[in-house]
Amino acid sequence: MNYRQASWDRKTDNSEEVNEPLLSEKRTQTVTYDVDLPDELVRDELTLPEPAEPEVASHYTRLSQMTYSVEHGPYPLGSCTMKYNPKFIEDVAALENGAIHPDRPDEYAQGTLAVLYGLQNYLAEIGGMETATLQPPAGAAGEFTGLLVARAYHRSNGEDGERREVIVPSSAHGTNFASAAMAGYDVVELPSDEDGRVPVDALEEAVYDSTAALMLTNPNTVGVFERDIEEIAEIVHDAGGLLYYDGANLNALLGRARPGDMGFDIMHYNVHKTFASPHGGGGPGAGPIGVVEELTEFLPDPHVRETEDGSFEFYEPAESIGKVHGFHGNWLVLLKTYAYISRLGDGGLKDTSAMAVLNANYLASQIDLDIPYGPFHHEFVASAGDVDAAEFAKGMLDEGVHPPTTKWPEIVDEALMTEPTEALSKDQLDVLAAAFAATDRKTTEELSETPTTTAAARIDQLSAARNPRLSWRDVEGHDE
Repeated sequence: MNYRQASWDRKTDNSEEVNEPLLSEKRTQTVTYDVDLPDELVRDELTLPEPAEPEVASHYTRLSQMTYSVEHGPYPLGSCTMKYNPKFIEDVAALENGAIHPDRPDEYAQGTLAVLYGLQNYLAEIGGMETATLQPPAGAAGEFTGLLVARAYHRSNGEDGERREVIVPSSAHGTNFASAAMAGYDVVELPSDEDGRVPVDALEEAVYDSTAALMLTNPNTVGVFERDIEEIAEIVHDAGGLLYYDGANLNALLGRARPGDMGFDIMHYNVHKTFASPHGGGGPGAGPIGVVEELTEFLPDPHVRETEDGSFEFYEPAESIGKVHGFHGNWLVLLKTYAYISRLGDGGLKDTSAMAVLNANYLASQIDLDIPYGPFHHEFVASAGDVDAAEFAKGMLDEGVHPPTTKWPEIVDEALMTEPTEALSKDQLDVLAAAFAATDRKTTEELSETPTTTAAARIDQLSAARNPRLSWRDVEGHDE
């Protein structure tokens, strides 16, 4: 298979070649309004796009064909868990009564509150926690919220000033370091041992009276399970600290093991990674956090509870850290999460983790690259060896697949972090393995000329990130 992305060029009046035009450039109509409003709020005229329905359909179809997504084929970004999202969750979110005004009183929103309460319980059961809050709007926001809860807990014990540090393993997600710093903590980085795990001896030396929390992913970012997790939890708890679970890799544990049973006190759930809600891409997303019983009174406001008569109501926990997002969180994202968990049930969630681990191990067995750490679970990190991992990734694009995450975690040279997820079939895994093999056969010179089959060739990623050039054209076609 060799997927070539489509591109549509057209000639402008001055013969300039441009890609698919903006929808507003296709056809417009100027409309005039006559309304009784204050002058400062009124425009005399407004130009609106007016394409025919087939033109709108063509426009978005073309845009979809000019890119690559989980709908096209393998998308094995490690740690990001770019899994296929079944379409029934969109149908659920589109139900006529799926959305209500967020200011509606509790007594007129019982159905919505019942779903939120049910999702709190689902997530708590899956994570082995006492309860969960649905407020945070993303995984990183969940981390930040979790650390604010930890801080409130230490403050209630009169230790806020003493608990200044959060320990983070060197292989952790970058957001862990950022969240701890944003919450006002000093970050202590803990190097990984030769097996890619947390070195218990080094942890014992790092933990002391100033430790507020240890942030840990399990399985970690090289896909390896922290087999000393119970000893790690004991070390942190004996020092008075809290154990925080980064839920990025919860996909490997679904229905089989629970962070709460391992000794974790706080965790966040990436609903877009674990429960097939679409990836946020800047939002809207959701990053609920779960906590053990001792921390429930510090959760954000509002939280949902069931009353004695069986109805539901919002309430503010006694020592709440306050609001971290508007209203009740991103409701429709949470509704999709609820639908996905309800549809799969206990058995389906258990099958998900089994297939994710099986797929990762099968794919790894079919590629001829060094994989330094194992046994791994739902993802693995291969090394491109003497080849630049970014160049390897460019080469894979020409094989019709999306490449894995590159150059991270840094404990693997020229890392290719690969997570096929449970969604791929054996045939798709074989396609992915063939893409690895074909790319591995390319010479350095050949790789330097890739990709050649994508809508855009090589992009200066550094400049694009640091020096974005924003441009727009008005409906009259004048460049600005």
